[in-house]
Amino acid sequence: MTDRSLPRAIRQAMPQAREVAVEVAKQYGVCIRPVPLKRLDVHTGRWEVVDVPCGATLDAKCPSCAKRNRQLRMAQCREGWHLDHEPAITPDEPTDEQRWLVKFRADLQARRDQAVSLGEDTADWDAAIEGVDAEIHEAGMRGNVLGHTVPKRTRSTRRRQDAPNLPKRRMAPTTLGRTFTSSDGKVYRPSLFVTLTLPSYGKVHDGVPVDPESYDYRRAARDALHFSKLVDRFVQNLRRVAGYDVQYFATVEPQKRLAPHLHMAIRGTLPRAEVKQIAAATYHQVWWPPADTVRFDGDHLPVWQDGAGYLDPATGEVLPTWHEALDQLDTDHDAQPLHVIRFGDQIDVKGVLAGTSDADQCIRYLSKYLTKSLADSLDTDNPAQRQHAARMVEALRFEPCSPRCPNWLRYGVQPKDAKPGMLPGHCRSKAHKPDHLGYAGRRVLVSRKWSNKTLAEHRQDRRTWVLEALGQPGEPADPHRYIWKPLPAGDANVPPLAMRLLRSVAERQRWRAHMAQLRAEADGQDLSATEGRVA
Repeated sequence: MTDRSLPRAIRQAMPQAREVAVEVAKQYGVCIRPVPLKRLDVHTGRWEVVDVPCGATLDAKCPSCAKRNRQLRMAQCREGWHLDHEPAITPDEPTDEQRWLVKFRADLQARRDQAVSLGEDTADWDAAIEGVDAEIHEAGMRGNVLGHTVPKRTRSTRRRQDAPNLPKRRMAPTTLGRTFTSSDGKVYRPSLFVTLTLPSYGKVHDGVPVDPESYDYRRAARDALHFSKLVDRFVQNLRRVAGYDVQYFATVEPQKRLAPHLHMAIRGTLPRAEVKQIAAATYHQVWWPPADTVRFDGDHLPVWQDGAGYLDPATGEVLPTWHEALDQLDTDHDAQPLHVIRFGDQIDVKGVLAGTSDADQCIRYLSKYLTKSLADSLDTDNPAQRQHAARMVEALRFEPCSPRCPNWLRYGVQPKDAKPGMLPGHCRSKAHKPDHLGYAGRRVLVSRKWSNKTLAEHRQDRRTWVLEALGQPGEPADPHRYIWKPLPAGDANVPPLAMRLLRSVAERQRWRAHMAQLRAEADGQDLSATEGRVA
């Protein structure tokens, strides 16, 4: 207890014991927001409360979990960048049970088709098919036996006249790039580190527009909203020009001007001029209904009517649905895309060799800002930057972020899957939130054949390494041994958070001491110095 006889200034200068406990927990890599779960061991029949790390990826939420996730991404990037063998992705052979389920599903489909041809009710057959589809999924099969049943809306794939053409090479069935052999027989496997940025929206100084009035906030907002689509186009063009299945590990980070940009590690190499040519020729057209003329604003907003959807409050006319608006766009041969997004002129391409310090530095740079949100690049002590961020958020407020965005009502179109209570300017998507500044996609983009492992498999590799270092067997855990259940908030069986943090810190201390002892033994050091400190 604090001595109350001490002067107030002295007492306030003392650190809070609870805050020190949290800092120590961070120092030992303990999750400071653990999630308590109830676990049943089916072998012993014993219930216990177990703390599970929150798994946050941002420092602002949990530095320990964010650091672990960053290191996991670094390991994933390092393992796949200069891979020298083709990743083997061969699906397992279907089991007899899976084959039987598909045959049964085919029989039900035939019976349903027969009922349709006879004009009979198909409700019972539909219910049976739905049940078998669920069993097919539970049996360990991916996807749907019918594939995509909704026809895809198609448009002309003719390239824009203002975009340069790209060479097209014959595709080779490989994910590995070229190698080069020196005169002494050494084989080099170079790869690329590429940085792509968006174009200028106006002159900027120290991350702030010189003239905010002329700065194109609308274009900046739309570019941020559709940036992920532009990256997809770049990868498509990259593979077409390279002539092989190019693999990549990329991260999306904010620039000081609050625009997203991309760092990409690419397996294999291409001439720098070709990469820049690909970036210059890459664009994405957003074929959405027009959103430049405001029809409903303020108190003059569409009203909802059950069975009809949203109506014009003045005329009672039903607003076009999302699909009707797209159909109208398709029939208009003079229609223009809502937005066209391209990369800017600032493109950096760097060659990197495997196992060099440059490769390690690039991996650290790729993951440098993964624990920060896009808005963390903002200097909150700079009023000009705060005003710039506020103007960007305001520009994003009424921009439609997806077909389901309520902002479409502002432009006279019912959003896809419209429902009561939608209001323009109140979209709940994270694209409109100040922490995301328009970019709602994933921060880490990894191609499927990068390291041939999932994040869970990389995490298991790390667990195996730790167990081996501690001299314990790294046998795979039985996935069916435990049954997990959530605990309600305020459950009396859950100790206070501070007590759980202290227990976790004590456990980490034991682990570290044990690890230090094993290392000392491996190095042949005298253990007397550590004796008595190991639990």
